[in-house]
Amino acid sequence: MQNESLALQYLLSGITKGSIYAVVAIGFNLIYSATGIINFAQGEFLMLGGMVAVTLAAYVPLPVAVTGAVALVALVGGLLELAFFRRLRRHSILHLVIITMGLSIVIQETALHIWDEKVRSLPYFTGNEVSSVRFLGAAISPQVLWVLGTVALAVLGLHFFLRYTLTGRAMRACSSNPEAAMLAGINIPNMRTLAFGLSAALGALAGCVVSPMTMTHYEMGAPLAIKGFAAAILGGLGNPMAAVAGGLLVGLLEAASVSCLPAVYNDVSAFVILLLVIFVRPQGLWGALAPDRVREH
Repeated sequence: MQNESLALQYLLSGITKGSIYAVVAIGFNLIYSATGIINFAQGEFLMLGGMVAVTLAAYVPLPVAVTGAVALVALVGGLLELAFFRRLRRHSILHLVIITMGLSIVIQETALHIWDEKVRSLPYFTGNEVSSVRFLGAAISPQVLWVLGTVALAVLGLHFFLRYTLTGRAMRACSSNPEAAMLAGINIPNMRTLAFGLSAALGALAGCVVSPMTMTHYEMGAPLAIKGFAAAILGGLGNPMAAVAGGLLVGLLEAASVSCLPAVYNDVSAFVILLLVIFVRPQGLWGALAPDRVREH
């Protein structure tokens, strides 16, 4: 019975972590689909969401602080696209990767100067760190339920937006056939800016809901970006919904590695998954191979 409870505890931990990786992976996919850019600054949106929410929570109620943080980080994401990507004419994948990695470092260093090196956190949305719910012998923090519920609603909302709204369909059209979308009168640059803002908002929301459990630190973005990228590659880059399955798989495999390997190897699993997928199935589990192409703004 004790072993079953421990296994369930690892399972719940893996699902919780995997949900966060899924949100990061969705952000990667959204931007890649609309712009062809792999945004390695995606993890910094989570960090900014948590940091901004902690700052705002000192002056306004928690729901207002979270909402304000999501809106502000979404604005930052849109401004990054306008300032660094919209004016590009001819570029290679290497140029884009270098730009996003540079942006990640700049955002990280800016956060260091604004919030210093202290570890911060939002208060638990309900209950506290000791008010755990027991389920089949496993302890579940109330914040875990907030994480899972928020991620589920975000995924369903994004699915509805992309499938059933005119703007979402326009964004999908820009992804599948930019030339036809342009001929149909769709403003492709604006769709790309919207993709950056939407991915930043999703990242900020995830950063807020995990802050009470994982704490928020200016260096937390890079590890999340790596694991989110591994999840995006595993699911299939360019498929936002497959990123959910990829994120959950990465989280579960990471939790399984904790149960049988020393803690120092906890972060290795994401790299192993990334390398295996690249060598065995580079298009991902639910992706299709597509010819390389250079996008022009």
